[in-house]
Amino acid sequence: MYQCHMLYFVDTMMKFATYENIVEMAYKHVIPAPKEHCSEALQLGVSFGSGYIARIFCAAVSHPAYNLVSFLNNAKGATAGDAVKNLGLWGLFTRGLPLRILMIGTLTGTQWVIYDSFKVMVGLPTTGGAAAPVAVPIRELEEPKAYV
Repeated sequence: MYQCHMLYFVDTMMKFATYENIVEMAYKHVIPAPKEHCSEALQLGVSFGSGYIARIFCAAVSHPAYNLVSFLNNAKGATAGDAVKNLGLWGLFTRGLPLRILMIGTLTGTQWVIYDSFKVMVGLPTTGGAAAPVAVPIRELEEPKAYV
């Protein structure tokens, strides 16, 4: 069971990290207008597409581990070496991957649309497209010195 929890952790971290970056790249390189000028429907479409693409990256990273855990749970007493011998390295990475991307990619894209739809309902902007924070010079952050 511990293996599954570690897989979920890696899977979720990869999903969030890639999603945020893909949304930013979509608004920077794919969408011809600034986010503020895009309709809510287009912004939610970007959320879905970015979620789906993020899931593809996530699946590519985590799928071998899921195949390994599945093999070990089905073959009692087997080792990771047995899994590689039976599935092969190629099979470990690709067995069931297209179906997983199709099923989980759609689910993940939909989850991000629900998340951003809720944000729109409560008056918040959709994910991404925010301006980069302005760098403040260190000397401006120092506390002023009192002169006596």
